Amino acid sequence: MARPLRVEYAGAVYHVTSRGNGRQAVFLDDKDRTRFLDVLAKAVKQRGWVVHAYCLMGNHYHLLVETPQANLSLGMRGLNGEYTQAFNRRHGRCGHVFQGRFGAVLLEKQSHLLELCRYVVLNPVRARGMKVHRPEQWHWSSYRATVGLDETPPFLTTDWVLGQYGRGRKQAAEAYKRFVAEGLLVRGREVMPAGGLAIGSEEFLSEVRKRIGEKGALKEHPRAQRMVGRPSLKTLFNKEVLADPTARKRAAIEAYAKHGYRLSEIALALGVHYSTVSRIVNGKD
Repeated sequence: MARPLRVEYAGAVYHVTSRGNGRQAVFLDDKDRTRFLDVLAKAVKQRGWVVHAYCLMGNHYHLLVETPQANLSLGMRGLNGEYTQAFNRRHGRCGHVFQGRFGAVLLEKQSHLLELCRYVVLNPVRARGMKVHRPEQWHWSSYRATVGLDETPPFLTTDWVLGQYGRGRKQAAEAYKRFVAEGLLVRGREVMPAGGLAIGSEEFLSEVRKRIGEKGALKEHPRAQRMVGRPSLKTLFNKEVLADPTARKRAAIEAYAKHGYRLSEIALALGVHYSTVSRIVNGKD
């Protein structure tokens, strides 16, 4: 199994997920969820994290975490480890509760954090079989506290989210409610975390790529993570390049050798057969 590439630095913001081993439940009842939030509160206090949103599901959880210090992996090891011990003690079990390593997608804060906050709290509404029709019906996410229906737990920070609306707290909460409700209408057009390493503008991804270069990406890391921040094929094959056969060949070689695009991806961008691209990158055309 590929080992996730971790890019950690002070001030980084992540969408963190952790799933049950073999897709099994990590929360069997509300006592488990309460215990997890207690452990999370401890981790936040110890590591100085800022949690902007969270959601506890049945076999996984979501966190939107900002790390003033570069300590995500250290904190997650403690969080999942301590909860695993508590879960196994309570239920008379042993072994792993979570499946492998946690997932962490870097976010560009100003452009994507608010949208991912919506994505996280809408998980129970969108999940099959949950019978949750509105986010306020699920008591195990940050939504109710953010909109003022529940007291804000000590580990949750709502100031940034509500501050995006530039109004009084009550008016901001109403605006956030409308924003989340609109999310039920735009599914499929919103930015959602995938298997890559980061979500953000090309400038942000370029900075992430520099950090990966400093850290060193290895073959054992997932390809989608190693390749983050590379220029898009649309950028590589702009109008000027497409109009010049020599420039096209040079760009195709660069896309393959330097940026790691597959022959089939380059062929699709150029509108040619992949065997044509193979001849180009191998110097036979």
